[in-house]
Amino acid sequence: MDVMWDAVKEAFRLLVGGDRYVYEVMWMSVQVAGIATLLGMLVGIPLGTWLALRRFWGWGAAAAVLNAGLMLPPVVVGLFVFLLLSRQGPLGGLDLLYTPAAMVVAQFFIATPVIAAITMGGVASVPKEVRLQAMGLGASRAQTVWLVLREARVTIFSAIVAGFGAAVSEVGAVMMVGGNLSAGGHNLTGTMTTATMALVRQGQYARAVAFGIILLVLTFVITLLLTRTQQGIRRRWLQS
Repeated sequence: MDVMWDAVKEAFRLLVGGDRYVYEVMWMSVQVAGIATLLGMLVGIPLGTWLALRRFWGWGAAAAVLNAGLMLPPVVVGLFVFLLLSRQGPLGGLDLLYTPAAMVVAQFFIATPVIAAITMGGVASVPKEVRLQAMGLGASRAQTVWLVLREARVTIFSAIVAGFGAAVSEVGAVMMVGGNLSAGGHNLTGTMTTATMALVRQGQYARAVAFGIILLVLTFVITLLLTRTQQGIRRRWLQS
């Protein structure tokens, strides 16, 4: 118990004192997960919307593959990206392995199915009458889709939050393609999750606890933002 309490006190001291390594790793985590989530949005939202609004031969298989992506083991994603970017792989010439770019690629493949699947469910839940009414009033296809997306905006925002959460909390895939590298006391490819795992193994519990505190605060802030957004939209809906 004393070890835990001492680690917590030292963790707060590191956070308040602006420990360079802690903040470098924190920034790397947010930056990599943010870029991966942004790229996942650019692919996942259109893909989820398209699958929700269209029916075609093989639609069931496509939707099943997308939903299966939610259950895809992250270590398998890491292995796929590792083989893709290794020197013997098709993209080995880019020399991206063990760089933040490789970590973004891995987290992209983790976040995108989450964003796409939740978006698909949210868009599909919008009543068909909304689209029919919009088209009956002369709205173009693009305008109709935009209206549907506005109706599903809370779910889409939830999809983005879930995608970011899946990316920033990933360990196995990021460790495999990033390596949690540092040099000269500076972080190169470590994230809060991979660094925490390495620090615990090294017995550096204070920094590990510091990263745990940051992750908990980040989770709380994101959840609070999502809840406030949902409450605001619900309040406007009740007043309309």
